[in-house]
Amino acid sequence: MALKRIIPCLLYDGNGLVKTVKFKNPSYIGDPINAIKIYNDKEVDELILIDINATKQKRKPNFDKIADMASEAFMPFAYGGGVKTFDDFTKLYTLGVEKVVVNSLIQENPEVIKKVVAHYGAQAVVACIDFKKPLFGSKSPYSYAGHKIKQNLLDYASYLANDLGVGELMLYSVDNDGTWEGYDYEATGQILNHVDIPVIACGGCGSTADLKKVLYDTNANAAAIGSMAVYSKKGMGVLINFPNRELVIKE
Repeated sequence: MALKRIIPCLLYDGNGLVKTVKFKNPSYIGDPINAIKIYNDKEVDELILIDINATKQKRKPNFDKIADMASEAFMPFAYGGGVKTFDDFTKLYTLGVEKVVVNSLIQENPEVIKKVVAHYGAQAVVACIDFKKPLFGSKSPYSYAGHKIKQNLLDYASYLANDLGVGELMLYSVDNDGTWEGYDYEATGQILNHVDIPVIACGGCGSTADLKKVLYDTNANAAAIGSMAVYSKKGMGVLINFPNRELVIKE
């Protein structure tokens, strides 16, 4: 059986780490370098860092800061936020970033993504699907700016996997983000049955039981953790954290 990965997903606002609830109300967590050093000691599988303000503020990635982070990370390191050009991808890979997470670029300039995949390989690009249930209708993908994407969730996943050729999907539930109420198992299972590339479930993890359910019941390839990775417990203080893998192994 392929290794089921558990991946801390850290949100960065340009100054420090933050945590959101349903993509709103960011709370300060701490310094990313300190967090990365702790995750090194905990021997995490991978690490994802998303600059949540880069696209909103129309700025490029902070390459100097990313270089510092990548040099400290002893695990595969993925970065997303503000990446717009082929040269941006090249610079990130040169700095030691192994995977680049794309979101708004999918809508703005998908040809850049195709070029990156052709040059660096599918494994170097992760497409993030932010999705939520609108007031009326079924769960739908949304751009990072909050605009509903015209394709439905399954068609959009197929487009990313087959037309753009990305190597992995990160399925991020806006409704579940920061709630500690568990992943969106239904949507995760549907996507996994619809594409032939790895899927990372993200948004809502609150316990090792949630991890086991998404990794073995839906058969997700990986589970990203946010609140569980930076708080001791729900409603409690900051504690850079990682679950005991022995408690997550399928019995």
